[in-house]
Amino acid sequence: MKRFSSLRGTKKRKDQEGRKGRRQSEPHGLLGTTSGISSSPTTPTQLTKQTSAYLLEGSRHDTVHRSSSSPLDTGQHHSPPAAKPPPCLCSAPLSTSRVVHGLSEDMLEKLDLEDEAVEQSESDIYMRFMKSHKCYDIVPTSSKLVVFDTTLQVKKAFFALVANGVRAAPLWETKKQSFVGMLTITDFINILHRYYKSPMVQIYELEEHKIETWRELYLQETFKPLVNISPDASIFDAVYSLIKNKIHRLPVIDPVSGNALYILTHKRILKFLQLFVCEMPKPAFMKQTLEELSIGTYSNIAFIHPNTPIIKALSIFVERRVSALPVVDESGKVVDIYSKFDVINLAAEKMYNNLDISVTQALMHRSQYFEGVMKCNRFETLETIVDRIVKAEVHRLVVVDENGSIVGIVSLSDILQALVLNPAGMSRKESKAETE
Repeated sequence: MKRFSSLRGTKKRKDQEGRKGRRQSEPHGLLGTTSGISSSPTTPTQLTKQTSAYLLEGSRHDTVHRSSSSPLDTGQHHSPPAAKPPPCLCSAPLSTSRVVHGLSEDMLEKLDLEDEAVEQSESDIYMRFMKSHKCYDIVPTSSKLVVFDTTLQVKKAFFALVANGVRAAPLWETKKQSFVGMLTITDFINILHRYYKSPMVQIYELEEHKIETWRELYLQETFKPLVNISPDASIFDAVYSLIKNKIHRLPVIDPVSGNALYILTHKRILKFLQLFVCEMPKPAFMKQTLEELSIGTYSNIAFIHPNTPIIKALSIFVERRVSALPVVDESGKVVDIYSKFDVINLAAEKMYNNLDISVTQALMHRSQYFEGVMKCNRFETLETIVDRIVKAEVHRLVVVDENGSIVGIVSLSDILQALVLNPAGMSRKESKAETE
């Protein structure tokens, strides 16, 4: 039976040296010459990290762009950063019997179990893997991070997201000298939904408002602190925070320097786990089907039609709090999907002043090649589903029946809940109750 090995000794020294190097790094300029985007003297600086050769996306050498900016996240539910998940129900006590072989020396920790505890240990193997690794381990050697100052105009901020190919940016407030939130595509959707009148009326709030103005108007009494996590926290804590707070992006912020290092996502975490799955014992539940495990959402599914106006789709995003809408034809078959990420193309194409066009017309302006809707059925195993969603690099699979009609949605959040939190004794209902 295989077991993991942990970040101790040499790895610990590497972490300390890496973080020390980060704190000593010099500030870098931001989004080129974009007006209003500049690097604040005390804002986080370009950070790179020396990690093992297991990089998920290969070593990219993009410059870390910073635009002295700050939080403006309305798409996230914010809660205090210090929140810790409740103790999980770990499997049997650790002892000295078997060890996992084949995994990189820095990446695995010995988790020794008595033979009689083997079956139970395999059921929570992914949970223990996540607990034995830090968020710092998942940060790429080099990546792009865009930061906005809250005094930047909203319109320029969204154009900067498009220009830099990113979906979210931490917000920096100079007065507080700290990060105060995140600016995401959800903010763009909320602004369009709230202020759009007709193609004949310009959206003044989008054209003239600063990020700080939008935050004051939108957040008002609902304001909550930025949800973030330390690089020394476990990946398990990151998964718990993402799902508990119902957010899709979790900034990794160094508590000592105050620098933002990276933005963790469900996709990044699952991809990291998938790299080592073949080296670990396979839990029995991986061979069970979605139906047997009750994974996914199968009732009250939000969807739209090809001729649905964009403004109507935006209303559904806001009211239903979903991240994607399957596009269904008259017979009920899934023919496309319109996600929140597709909405940013309205900014790229400067089409946001006419939201009466149909979803089909809007999707003709996709900035990236679209291979089609990724689907699955309820009788496929969890192992198959995980492999498909990771390889396709999508955020969800549409569950269809034998006729191709929509019956449900399986998201990355659903999968991480099943792989990591359920084995720890934390059901989605419990997480929801704690959030409320």
